[in-house]
Amino acid sequence: TGGHHPMQEGEVFNTRYQALHKLGCGTFATVWLCQDTRRKKQVAVKVLQSREGFAETAQDEVAFLRCVSCMKKKDRAGENIVCFLDDFRMIGENGFHILLWRVALGPSLRCLMGNYTAQGLPLPFVKKSLQQVLAGLHFLHKRCRIIHADIKPENVLLYGCNKSLQRLLTDTLDGDQRTQARLKGAGGDLGNQFEESDLMSIEVKIADLGSACWTYKPFSKEIQTQPYRALEVLLGLDYSTPADIWSTACLAFEMATGECLFDPQPGKYFSRDDDHVARIIELLGRIPPQIAFSWNKSTKFFSRPGALLRLSRLSPRSLSGILADRHGWTPREAAAFAAFLLPALHYAPERRASAAQSLHHAWIAA
Repeated sequence: TGGHHPMQEGEVFNTRYQALHKLGCGTFATVWLCQDTRRKKQVAVKVLQSREGFAETAQDEVAFLRCVSCMKKKDRAGENIVCFLDDFRMIGENGFHILLWRVALGPSLRCLMGNYTAQGLPLPFVKKSLQQVLAGLHFLHKRCRIIHADIKPENVLLYGCNKSLQRLLTDTLDGDQRTQARLKGAGGDLGNQFEESDLMSIEVKIADLGSACWTYKPFSKEIQTQPYRALEVLLGLDYSTPADIWSTACLAFEMATGECLFDPQPGKYFSRDDDHVARIIELLGRIPPQIAFSWNKSTKFFSRPGALLRLSRLSPRSLSGILADRHGWTPREAAAFAAFLLPALHYAPERRASAAQSLHHAWIAA
């Protein structure tokens, strides 16, 4: 009781949707590829857990998705957000479930990145994908007044502009296998299949508003997946749309290099959050006291302005230096990319680049 609905392949629910296979499973829901027997099309159905309180959370997600659908009519940038079709309720053996269904797309960006781990994705594709993610975030932030709150590769879905590429994405990639898969196809390694024109034909859409909130009504102090978590969220400060921009900068670095910008790990005498703050300071410099000490729990991390409580031996490094030394970028390439990322990682959220400003930056527009 309160858990996932035990879906089975071939199961039909709401007298209309036949489950074909599982696309993914998260903490709060499973997602299944289903055949809509009425419209003769494939759709993705998200089945939320039946745990008490999930109905209210699901209603919030439905409200966000309906807002997006409504605002799409006024702004084409809404096409960068996954299209929501409808929702319905179901009683299962573990309780009451809410199901959301949408157009079936391809796998997540994580699946594609898994085949380029050593060197990152080709930069033209990185720039094009980031343009679409940033346009989608600008739409969410300005049109809908929504904070996505969980931008990461798993929540950016791929789809093809033509039917053949869409079929290849859907049939060949299995997002549930994620980075453990070595994705193979008729031409060998999938990374060699999706080159040049094919790769650049792939579009992306922002998905999963299950963790989202309104800009004027945050639901939780703890948002975002750890490696993509903004500094203000780590420190327990108020947050807004700039938190999504921080996550997008982390996403951009990972797409371009195949490596997380911040990948904090706990130690014997310090927590994962301690290590996360330390890695941020190593890369971006000392956190100004007015930010570090602007909340009543600042002593959780800091002993005095600029000094971490449990970690003292830091190794400062520059973003352009990491790109050049670890990833073999030329000084010019590294400097240009760093110039794009750093405004999106500004410590003060109010001074951080917005989605619109990032879209017009010289690096991504080139």
